[in-house]
Amino acid sequence: MKYLLFALLLMLTFGAAFGQEDSTLVVQDTNVYRIIKTDGQELIGTIVSSDAREVLFKTSDGREFYVPQHVIKEIVLVDSDNYNNRGEYVGEDKFATRYFITTNGLPIKKGEHYVQWNLFGPDFQFGLGENFGVGVMASWIGMPIIGTIKKSWELGEKTQFAVGGLVGTGTWIAPEWGGALPFATLSFGSRKSNIAFSAGYGAVWFGNGAEGRAITSVAGMVKIAPKVSLVFDSFILMPGQTETRTYSSTYSQYNSSTGQYEDHTETYSYDVRKPLFALIMPGVRWHVDDKRAFQFGFSGIVADNDVLPIPVPMVQWYRSLK
Repeated sequence: MKYLLFALLLMLTFGAAFGQEDSTLVVQDTNVYRIIKTDGQELIGTIVSSDAREVLFKTSDGREFYVPQHVIKEIVLVDSDNYNNRGEYVGEDKFATRYFITTNGLPIKKGEHYVQWNLFGPDFQFGLGENFGVGVMASWIGMPIIGTIKKSWELGEKTQFAVGGLVGTGTWIAPEWGGALPFATLSFGSRKSNIAFSAGYGAVWFGNGAEGRAITSVAGMVKIAPKVSLVFDSFILMPGQTETRTYSSTYSQYNSSTGQYEDHTETYSYDVRKPLFALIMPGVRWHVDDKRAFQFGFSGIVADNDVLPIPVPMVQWYRSLK
């Protein structure tokens, strides 16, 4: 009997030991994470362990330290697309939805807002809903004022589609002037690198007249370093059919045979050509931090088979409003 009790006690002891060992077994998480702290600082590395109070974090250079949970704003899983060819973490471009003047299929994230300061005026953009954003842009004198809207859809892991439009007015300086530009955009890539193909139709009305042209664009960007992105943009007015316009001029002439002045009307005709016009804009975007960026580039015009550089640089400042 005592041998039976001894064997049973031995089994329970080993069982308790094995059970305790299994409950404390820790599997190392090999994923790379980006910890965003409440003060805006970011950490890149792996999580050694975590509990309700703190996270034991290990950086790529082997340093380990504890990060209190109350100073952590967000923990984001980092995938391989966020590294360049040299193995450096570059992350996503905070303002990847914009180039110089055009946009792509990537949506502004819900709750994220930003302003793009230009030499001619500000451009405010607001992420109001899931894959839905609106904005307003203007010159410093308030003419024109243009409202924007865009809705995006994810067609695949790295394929996006968006439709939107711009509607503007000449406001207090030229209230009879206005314009509209509905567009659609197909883009490929991510917030680290992408290329976009856009098409739309721009119409301008003034007084009793109106004109319109088809518009296309090819644009792209790639973030090559933690603080540097290369940006390319274009704005292309497609050629239109040549129009023949006429106007009449009426004047009075003295008739010596009747001794009276008589009205005479002459009609003139002229052709209005609508050649291809393209605005090409390559440049560099410098990321000051996660909420600010500076963009610089030069522009060139292609018209009537001529290429004309614009001596004034394109300078823009981005600032997150979140």
